[in-house]
Amino acid sequence: MDEIELSRLIRQLYDIVRQLEAMFPGRHFTPDGHLVGSLGEAIASHYYGVELCTASTEGYDGHAGTRRVEVKTTQGKSVPLSSCPPHLLVFKLRPDGSFEECYNGPGTLAWELVAHGKLPKNGQRQVSLSALKKVMSEKVKRTDLLEPCRPFPAGTTRNPAISG
Repeated sequence: MDEIELSRLIRQLYDIVRQLEAMFPGRHFTPDGHLVGSLGEAIASHYYGVELCTASTEGYDGHAGTRRVEVKTTQGKSVPLSSCPPHLLVFKLRPDGSFEECYNGPGTLAWELVAHGKLPKNGQRQVSLSALKKVMSEKVKRTDLLEPCRPFPAGTTRNPAISG
């Protein structure tokens, strides 16, 4: 797969969503759930070299070298955490096939943001992307990052504010 193919397929998916919504006004065909999660895992695999585990492996989605990596992806403003991930990659997916890297660092720093709150009935605590970006800029060291292994699609952004 070349660098452009994954981005093109995501863009095509959102084009189909727009067409369906035009055909059925008032109905929403927003990709969500497993689809968005799997797209994030594909991004982690393709652009960061994460070797994916079997789907639904407890606590993490794959390996990058010796690191166990949990991947969270959203189209909104937050992601759910049900436990403290070893290393966390968080992406915001965009309809144009690009994405934003919102968090890339130790899971403990992200978990500390929600660990003390009341546990919801579904067992998943929501952590906002803005809080993740802030903790990444203030506490994640450059040596803690998973570095990309290939160029990102046009329009993709990384969280640029990383501590020394």
